[in-house]
Amino acid sequence: MKRLRNHLIGIDQGDTVVFSDFEDEGEMWAGRGQRERRRRISFSEVFRSPPMVHVSISMWDVDTNTALRADVTAETITADGFDLVFRTWGDSRVARARLAWMAMGELRHGDEWDVN
Repeated sequence: MKRLRNHLIGIDQGDTVVFSDFEDEGEMWAGRGQRERRRRISFSEVFRSPPMVHVSISMWDVDTNTALRADVTAETITADGFDLVFRTWGDSRVARARLAWMAMGELRHGDEWDVN
């Protein structure tokens, strides 16, 4: 569990299209080639420290003639952003995917000074 040290709790969220491969017969839709897509997300405000980030599939358009496989996650989480990651494998054919995310963590207090 992440414990927050102050009453300044920030929640940021978004819904991001990670890829759309069906229009140009891209690798995800073709069912071969690179099976991972990343999108760097910047928070609307910098957190005091890296926040907790939750990711979920909010839309995916897939071919039902092959197995449906997906792994979605947040990686490289920092106080100002993270990498939104969608992975599939095998012959899964994914036309497009949109991922929803929510970050929750501490914000800096207005009286806090960063002396360096």
